[in-house]
Amino acid sequence: RRSGRRKNVAIAYESGQGDGAERGTSEPQRPRWEPRDWRQQLERIREMRSNRDAPVDEMGVEKCYDSSAPPQVMRYQVLLSLMLSSQTKDQVTSAAMLRLRQHGLTVDSILQMDDATLGQIIYPVGFWRNKVKYIKQTTAILKQKYGGDIPRTVEELVQLPGVGPKMAHLAMNIAWDSVSGIAVDTHVHRITNRLKWVKKETRYPEETRVALEDWLPRDLWREINWLLVGFGQQTCLPVNPRCNECLNQDICPAAKR
Repeated sequence: RRSGRRKNVAIAYESGQGDGAERGTSEPQRPRWEPRDWRQQLERIREMRSNRDAPVDEMGVEKCYDSSAPPQVMRYQVLLSLMLSSQTKDQVTSAAMLRLRQHGLTVDSILQMDDATLGQIIYPVGFWRNKVKYIKQTTAILKQKYGGDIPRTVEELVQLPGVGPKMAHLAMNIAWDSVSGIAVDTHVHRITNRLKWVKKETRYPEETRVALEDWLPRDLWREINWLLVGFGQQTCLPVNPRCNECLNQDICPAAKR
């Protein structure tokens, strides 16, 4: 209860609406922590991402669904592409989604498809056998409980088999056009720790999400995933980051100079 209350005050204070002052709490008077040089680092990352030519730009989830499909079908395809994308390169996810769409990618078509056929279509996405099971289970729930649509809250989305917090926040953003939180994958987790955009080092993406949402202005939450994923694919690589090509090399705590 206490942590929830503190989070609410922080959000109100960030939005500049003065809620904390009206309540007579001392919370707003406390200097809000934020990372050193983060605005300059962000602007430079935006500059490096201005060409929009990373795999996520060309083959990410937002490029995988049929934008001409009915809204309910489109939202289902968004969720499926997110489920397939876990621990899978964008190129592989995109190709699997294209094959699925060629078979008619709807709730009913997936429910009518046998597991072996579904597995052949989505292979070689990471953990494809588990994903066949999760896709079938989740699709059945969507049909029975949501009339073939997807839930419109993070709490309900993460209850679906094979759907984690990152996928839920991205689904809310892409499918429902609602910013519910920061979607943190391995790229966002790695880069924000390297830049020290977290007060202390975090071990897990969910831990990173909470740390980022504590200080990052809410109007940046939608952008930050797309921005950092592409940056992580092209420059701030997991192994051997290209620090010599990075505009932040002089102000990055992790830069190899």
